[in-house]
Amino acid sequence: MKKQAESLPITTWSLADRPREKLLAKGKQALTNAELLAILIGSGNRNESAVNLCQRIMKSHQNLLQNIAKASVEDLMQFKGIGEAKAITIVAALELGRRRRSEDAHELTKIKSSQDVYHLMYAYIGELSHEEFWIMMLNNSNKVIHKYNLSKGGITATMVDIRLLFKKALSQSATSIILAHNHPSGTLKPSQADKQLTAKVKKAGEILDIKVLDHLIITEKSYFSFADEGLL
Repeated sequence: MKKQAESLPITTWSLADRPREKLLAKGKQALTNAELLAILIGSGNRNESAVNLCQRIMKSHQNLLQNIAKASVEDLMQFKGIGEAKAITIVAALELGRRRRSEDAHELTKIKSSQDVYHLMYAYIGELSHEEFWIMMLNNSNKVIHKYNLSKGGITATMVDIRLLFKKALSQSATSIILAHNHPSGTLKPSQADKQLTAKVKKAGEILDIKVLDHLIITEKSYFSFADEGLL
């Protein structure tokens, strides 16, 4: 009996339980993630309502929107009731959310701590499935004047050209820089290669009078700061 009730179409639900009506009556904050996704896709399949289907999608991604954001159109189409158009809608909506966070990050211009760097760079590399290495260039007031994606790599590593790094810093007349790269694996422990690279960049910066303020390793949930840990 319970299974039959759960598969009833949304149109048979009470008005208070329908996602669109619930949003209008109670506000967007009152809806669960599954209900918000259900509004995007509009309908479910023969055996599930849109909400039930989206609850299943959420569950298969550990109930984390950041995991769904990594899914491709093809991945989402594996769920019965999610065709290409619905999958594209979900991917587009979550990408808009990522870009919105990126816009918020632009509002933070002055770096006061490693946490500021984390919040700024998370929007760019926090949820990636591959490694990327970025350089942040700052002026005398520790304000970010430019950010540059120096390299992209695989799941476990990325190559960094120190000459190109400082060419970019000099072109922006930066007085200091901050390094940042992500670890898709989730580990916060710097590798020996990370330590060696940081030491090389710091040494080169001393010659060019460009100070290396920090090097952050960023994951989905946290970060590691070389400066905070006394490794600079």
